[in-house]
Amino acid sequence: MRLLARRLALGLGLAALFLVTACGGKPPAPPPGGGPALWRVEGKGIDGWLFGTIHVLPRDVRWQTAPIRDAMTRADRLVLESAEIQDQARTLAIFEKMGRSPALPPLDARVPGEDRATLDRIISEGGADARTLSGYESWAAAMLLSAAAQQSLKVSQDNGVEPALIAAFRNAGKPIGGLETVERQFRAFDTLPEAAQQRLLVDTVHEAQDMRMLYDRILRAWIKGDIATLSREDQLSEEPDPVVEQAVLIARNRDWVTSVEALKGRPFIAVGAGHLAGKGNLIELLQAQGYKVTRVQ
Repeated sequence: MRLLARRLALGLGLAALFLVTACGGKPPAPPPGGGPALWRVEGKGIDGWLFGTIHVLPRDVRWQTAPIRDAMTRADRLVLESAEIQDQARTLAIFEKMGRSPALPPLDARVPGEDRATLDRIISEGGADARTLSGYESWAAAMLLSAAAQQSLKVSQDNGVEPALIAAFRNAGKPIGGLETVERQFRAFDTLPEAAQQRLLVDTVHEAQDMRMLYDRILRAWIKGDIATLSREDQLSEEPDPVVEQAVLIARNRDWVTSVEALKGRPFIAVGAGHLAGKGNLIELLQAQGYKVTRVQ
């Protein structure tokens, strides 16, 4: 389970607060006639769109192709994974409430001995504090550690897809909703058994060693609409933990189908691209419920 890949391509409420973007080199452009993955969703009172996002981007990535701009213009509302990401203070407050517990073991006691030197290096280079991180449950510490690891890339965090979508729909006076709450997002991790949480922590330490290459592969796959590659990135190096897969991906996708069924009109539904491929993906679940889902781009 690649935590960074899942956070980049699947999405969590902390993306707006902690995730950062590589800004070295020339940003990739969509291929001629192509671009990030976009579907038309029809049925049960809906004639809308489903867009696979990546939550952080380098500056000047030209992802708003003609089909995406057209869909945004024709849509009557924006539906994100969670509308609450617009309120960063609330999101952070929920994370702090759910992510902290008293009398936790030191963070380095939760990883194997051979990984402790790498853990210490990530903390040091990322400007984090080991004592502070030790106050967080393992799932929350893993998220914060991933953010700390990315600080070594000397990057910024202002160019994700969701902020651009929110600004566009706000400026157009269109409502913005969500498929779930931020609390539901975090609860998927918070209720994991400690063994699964510690595996997320260890995987975060491992993936920090090739952070730049991992992000570049994810970005280039996303800009081409290569959903299959994004799905494979989540499976590389570490065997997926079925407990985590069920809680973080499959169960949430099933909940989202129920949320979609409550929608009417022309929604522009934007979720992390990793939710749209692989086992239990949102597209297949929608089709199983009778929706017509057609790839547009």
